[in-house]
Amino acid sequence: MPIITLTTDIGQHDFMIGAIKGQLLTCNPAFTICDITHHLSQSNYPQAAYVCSNAFKHYPQQAFHIIILNLFELPPKQLLIAKYNDHYIACPDNGILTMIAGEKPKQIITLAIANCKTLLDFTALVAQAAKRILNGEELASVGIQVSSIVEKYPLRPTAGNNWMEGQILFIDQFENVVINITRKEFEEQRNGRSFKIVFKRNEVIDTISPNYAAVFEGEKLAWFNSADYLEIAINKGNIAGLFGLQGFNESMQQQNVAMQNKWFYQTVKIYFD
Repeated sequence: MPIITLTTDIGQHDFMIGAIKGQLLTCNPAFTICDITHHLSQSNYPQAAYVCSNAFKHYPQQAFHIIILNLFELPPKQLLIAKYNDHYIACPDNGILTMIAGEKPKQIITLAIANCKTLLDFTALVAQAAKRILNGEELASVGIQVSSIVEKYPLRPTAGNNWMEGQILFIDQFENVVINITRKEFEEQRNGRSFKIVFKRNEVIDTISPNYAAVFEGEKLAWFNSADYLEIAINKGNIAGLFGLQGFNESMQQQNVAMQNKWFYQTVKIYFD
């Protein structure tokens, strides 16, 4: 049973998601369609990449992932379909593909979009391509092979001998804050030393907890989440709103932005002793 996932920035308040699913099922009623999210931020590509990469890896091989992100920021020039880690990813050519993969996949095709005007024109084209690919056609026979695409890559944490600094990658609906530091990166830099996770100006966490329940209600904690990324939180609280934390924005790198008399912080620093 062929699996297709949908990840978009278009919300679910109108008919669009239902229409896209109808297009896919018209192509093949046997498709199993899974929603990842329809609430991506159009401007936050690192967040979108974090959501997609950590969801996609739990799907079986040959799954077909459709991503609609910031499609009409500029007049679309091409739609991409790539094969990566035995999965297929269909997305605009705006950098999100390499943000998710961390590299440029070796097998990429582009679809002819000259006659596409509306979102449903584009998704109808992708639906037909998905049908052919999941029916066993080679990727190269479905579109035109392409080597030049827009490439963007995730920000990586920076580090010195006794410190490392990460950017806020994602804030969930409970306002828990995910940092772009993996457990592996943290432990390699830590090298058995004690540490202090510092955010805002003087807020400190010096212990890694196994989960939220490891601290009392209202207390701060740090842990490595299900994606193995560093996360800071307050048990039964909203750490982002309480301490003025927001997702990292490259255009505001190296500065804090004051809004409504409140400072917002986009990075977290760790000191090792």
